Amino acid sequence: MIHIVFQPSDAVALRQAIVLDSTLKGDVIEILDDWAVGPIKDIYSEEGISLRKLWWTKVLTGGDYEHLVENGPMDKDQQTVMHLIERLTVEPQESAWIWAAPNAHDLSGYYWLVSQLKALQGRIYILYLNNLPFINNKGHIFYPVYLFEIPPREFLKARKLARPITTGEFEVDTDEWQKLANEQKGVRILEGGKKLQQFGDDYYDAELKNFITVDWQKASKVIQHFLSRAKQTTGDAFLLWRLKRIIDSQPMEVQGDIKKMKDFEIKSKRMVTAAEGMPG
Repeated sequence: MIHIVFQPSDAVALRQAIVLDSTLKGDVIEILDDWAVGPIKDIYSEEGISLRKLWWTKVLTGGDYEHLVENGPMDKDQQTVMHLIERLTVEPQESAWIWAAPNAHDLSGYYWLVSQLKALQGRIYILYLNNLPFINNKGHIFYPVYLFEIPPREFLKARKLARPITTGEFEVDTDEWQKLANEQKGVRILEGGKKLQQFGDDYYDAELKNFITVDWQKASKVIQHFLSRAKQTTGDAFLLWRLKRIIDSQPMEVQGDIKKMKDFEIKSKRMVTAAEGMPG
C-alpha cells in the first residue's frame, strides 16, 4: 500500500496512525509543491513546467525559502509521480491511497496528481475527508480542515472511507483541472465539496494589509496574525511575496532589509488630521 499526502505534517500524522494500525502499513509519500497558487497552464508540458518554475523563482528569491529555487518541490513532485507510476506498473498487486482534507492546498494537489494516473484506474483510491466529524484530543467533535489536525487514533475510522476513484471521476476531475488551467489565474480557493474557484495573485492582499498597523511589527508577525485569523489562508512564502508587493505599491514605513520575514519591520503611515496639522 502506498499513501499519498500533500503536506509534511500530514505525513507525520499518518505515520503515527500506521503505528497504531498495522492494516494501514505502507509507504507514505508527499506531494510538496503548493498547487493552490501559481500558474498551471499547460503544466504537463515543458513550457508550462518552465513557466511555473520561473514564477516560483520570482516568489521565493530573497525570502526565507530561496533555497528551494534550485531542485525545489516541483522537481521533486515530478520525480515522485514518475516513481509512483513505475512502481505501480511493475507491482500489479500494489495500490495507492490519496488522502485529502477539505482545503484548497490538498484538493489542488489531488487534481494535479490524479490527472496523471488515469491509466492506473482501479488501483488509485481516494479518502476525501470532506465535512466528516472526528473526535479531537479533548474528546470534542470537530470537522478538520487539514489532515494533520486528526489525532492518530481517528485515522482508523478514516481508513474505512477509502474507495477506488471511478472512471467518471477520472474524466470529470481531469477536465476540471484543465478548465482551471485555461483560466490562467494564480490563486485557487475551495468553494465547497471538490469545487475550486480561482482569483488573481492579489486575492489575499486586501486582508493581509488589514494586519499592518500603525505600530512596528516584524513581517513574520503580520503573516502569523493573518494565518491565525483569516478564513482563507495560504503558505507563508506566498504571503511574504504579496507583502513585499504591497510595500512596493502602497505608502508604508519599513525598516530593515526587505528579505526574510524576520529581516524587516513594517507599519502603516499614520494619517495627520487637520487639527494636528494646524500651527500652534
